[in-house]
Amino acid sequence: MNITLEQAEKIISVAKNKSVEIDTKMNIAVVDAGANLVAFARMDGAWLGSLDISIKKAKTARYFDMNTGVIGELSQPGGSLYNIEHSNNGLITFPGGVPIKNEAGEVIGAIGVSGSTVENDHTVAEAGALAI
Repeated sequence: MNITLEQAEKIISVAKNKSVEIDTKMNIAVVDAGANLVAFARMDGAWLGSLDISIKKAKTARYFDMNTGVIGELSQPGGSLYNIEHSNNGLITFPGGVPIKNEAGEVIGAIGVSGSTVENDHTVAEAGALAI
């Protein structure tokens, strides 16, 4: 099962609305079940450096089917995933990447958001992931 473009566009719309609500400017990426980019939006004025981070957050969330913040906790020194961020051509292991599931609970893609604090990034990503 894969996310559709229509679903990805809805997710980005909800995420953009959440960004406006909390007064941030974000880069928002949605990938499919194969971690391929389906849709992307860079809000006016969002940091250029966060573009790549948002895409990598989405891919990281899909590669491991968990929030990137959880991966970050597990990848600390002594953790079971220590140094994992060096795999897969670079992962992002701080909050802002969230898997997207369909009604049956199957992972069909992921969203990655970057452009503010990691708390805001996660808030916006979570809002987008829950849009469908």
